[in-house]
Formats: sequence, C-alpha cells, structure tokens
Amino acid sequence: MSDTTPRCGWVSLHKPTYLKYHDEEWGVPVYDDLKMFEFLVLESFQAGLSWEIVLNKRENFRNAFSNFDYRKVAEYDEKKIEELLQDKGIVRNQLKIRATINNARRYLEIIEEFGGFCKYFWNFTDGRPLQNGFKELTEIPTSTPLSDAIAKDMKTRGFKFLGTTVIYAHMQAVGMVNDHLEECFRYKQLLP
Repeated sequence: MSDTTPRCGWVSLHKPTYLKYHDEEWGVPVYDDLKMFEFLVLESFQAGLSWEIVLNKRENFRNAFSNFDYRKVAEYDEKKIEELLQDKGIVRNQLKIRATINNARRYLEIIEEFGGFCKYFWNFTDGRPLQNGFKELTEIPTSTPLSDAIAKDMKTRGFKFLGTTVIYAHMQAVGMVNDHLEECFRYKQLLP
C-alpha cells in the first residue's frame, strides 16, 4: 500500500528523514529560544548546500554544538573551533563554524535586550504566522521584503551567514510563514 497523502512537492516518500521533517516540524511555529537557535544554526550551515545534507547530519550538529545550547556555544574558543574543524560528522566550514559562535553571542545580546530571541523574532509579525496560499512550488519566493528587513536588522546587530534567503528559509522552518502548498495536508493543520 502506498502513501497517497497530499504533500508539498519537495517531499520524497523515499527519504524518511525529509518526510518526517515535513510532516512533523516544517512550518510549525517555534516559540522556544533553544529550538529557534537550532534552526538558525542548521539554516546557516545549509547556505550553499542542500537542506538534505544538513538534515541528515542534524544529530551530528546537535552533538558538536552542545545540543544547540546557545549559552555554551557562545563560550567556544579556538581549541573548540579546531575540534569542530576535525569533526567529519558536520559541515567543516570554518567561516560557518565561527559565524555560529558569533551568532550565539549575538543571540544572547538579543535575549538580554528583548527578554527572549523568539520575542524579538516574532515581533516582526506581531507574534502571528503569516498565511500564504501557494498552489505550485514555483510560486514560493526565496526571499521577501520581510526577510530582507529581518536579515538587515540582524546584520546590524552583528549576525553572520544569515542573509535574506537564509532568513526566509528560517521563517518557513519555524512557522513564521505557512508555505505548505494549499493541497498539502499540513497547510490546513497549520492555519490559526
């Protein structure tokens, strides 16, 4: 018996990790700072690569980056950077590793200023997910004026490897925008 559940066109039934991610996580609103940081780390490492590569290494990233505890990552030093550069389980890109540590430090600054990173991030949409209504994958943008504004604000705050395209992918992942196709079973489930 085959699965005939309608899903977004980028999902493959032959890739269980992708399928589980789509069905259970992608587009679900995230209001937890730890989970939000996890997605920021993964999205920044995905830049220039396929999401599948990063998703398949997710547990390795979790182990390498202290369970995505931004407080611990902010304390990483040169010795830890060298250790990460030797870790074959993650994407060993020195610029992205350094950006992750920098971003953890900026993350803490945002938490101090706003009382939580999620409070800061969700403030851009008044705390509510934006509902799109796309019928085809080709309609889904890779960036928007909102992702431009968020990326610009984060850049002025010192974040790295989080340009508008990465931020839009992040917005999709953490449910700030519902970009499931209208025919996808998750679209209606994620409507307010």
